[in-house]
Amino acid sequence: MTVRTILLAAGGTGGHLFPAAALAQELARRGFAVELATDERAEQYGTDFPARAVYRIPSATFTSRSPLAVAKTLGRLAKGFFQARRLLEMVQPHVVIGFGGYPTLPPIMAARSLGIPTIIHEQNAVMGRANRLLSRFADAIALSFTPTKYLRRSAEKRAQVTGNPVRDAVAAYRKVAYTPPEPAGRLLLLVFGGSQGAHFFSEMLPPALEMMPSPFRWRLTVVQQVRPEDLATVREAYKEANIAAHIAPFFRDLPERIANAHLVIARSGASTVAELTTIGRPALLVPLPHALDNDQLENATRLEEGGGGWCMRQSDITPQRLAEELARLLGAPDMLAKAAAKSKAMANTDAVKNLADLTEALAGPEE
Repeated sequence: MTVRTILLAAGGTGGHLFPAAALAQELARRGFAVELATDERAEQYGTDFPARAVYRIPSATFTSRSPLAVAKTLGRLAKGFFQARRLLEMVQPHVVIGFGGYPTLPPIMAARSLGIPTIIHEQNAVMGRANRLLSRFADAIALSFTPTKYLRRSAEKRAQVTGNPVRDAVAAYRKVAYTPPEPAGRLLLLVFGGSQGAHFFSEMLPPALEMMPSPFRWRLTVVQQVRPEDLATVREAYKEANIAAHIAPFFRDLPERIANAHLVIARSGASTVAELTTIGRPALLVPLPHALDNDQLENATRLEEGGGGWCMRQSDITPQRLAEELARLLGAPDMLAKAAAKSKAMANTDAVKNLADLTEALAGPEE
C-alpha cells in the first residue's frame, strides 16, 4: 500500500509554521507522510518541524511599488515557481496545503499547474494578501474565523471554517485549570511578542511596572521575551525597579509558561490567540500597528468581544496608562478568572481534526 504524501507550504514565521506543524502531527497519526516547503526564515522553528523533509523555496514579498522592485520580486517568485514544480514532480504529493505568506505562492501555483489538489488555510480574521490571490485557484479554503474579512465572494462556496490548529505541546495544557492570584500571593506576568513586539514591550514594561503601587511590585514575577540586543538594558531596568524578572530571547516551553501565567501581555497574531484560547488564559493584547490589513487588531477585537481578554492600541499606551490598567486587572482575581473561562470557551478544539478531515477528503482513498 502506497503511503500518501502531503506537502505543506508555509511562510517562515511562527504564525504560519505552528498551525502547519499541528496539522503535520495529526496527519502523521493518520498514516500520511508530510513534507514542508518554506523559506530561510524558518531556521528558528523549522528544525523541530514534524516533517519527513524540509525544503527551502525561493520567494519574495512585494514591499515596494517601484518597477525595479516589482520586477525583482516577480523574478524571484518565478524562480520559486519552477523550483517548486520540480519539487512536486519529485515528491508527488496527493495534496498541497498553503498556510499563508508569499512563500506559499510558488508551491500552490505549481501544484495547480500540475493538477494537484490544493487547500489554503487562513489563520486570521482578515484574509491575507497572498491567500486572497490564491483563493481564486485553491480547491478548498479553510478559515479560522467567521466572518473572515476580504474573503472573495467567488471563493465562498469553496470555504469552510475549520479553526486554527494548535500543536500537541499546546493542547496538552488545555486540562490545566486557571488559578487566579491569591490576595497576597505572587503575580506571574508573561510578556512576549515577535521581534517588533519584544522591542516595544522592552521599552514600555519596565517603566510601567515601576510605576505600579508597591504591593503589586513586590508580588510581581515577570517572564518576558526580549531581543538579544535589549537583554542587558531590560535586565538592569528590572533590577533597579526591584522586580523579579526572568528574561530570554526565546522560550521553547512557551505553552507551559502560558499555562502558569496569571496574565499574558502579547501581540495578537492568530497563533498567539489560538494558543491563549486553547489553554484558556486572560490576555492584554497589543496589536501590531501599521499592519497592512489590521489583522492583529481584528484578532484582538474578537477576543475582547468574547470576554477573553483586553485590547490596547500601541499608540494609546504610555507607562502611566499601562501601569493603571495592569493594577486594575491584577487587582481583580475574579475578573481574571472570568476572562480565563471565556477565553477557553472560545477555542475550537476540533480545528486540527477538521483540517485533517478536509485534507484526507481531497487526498482520496489509499491506493
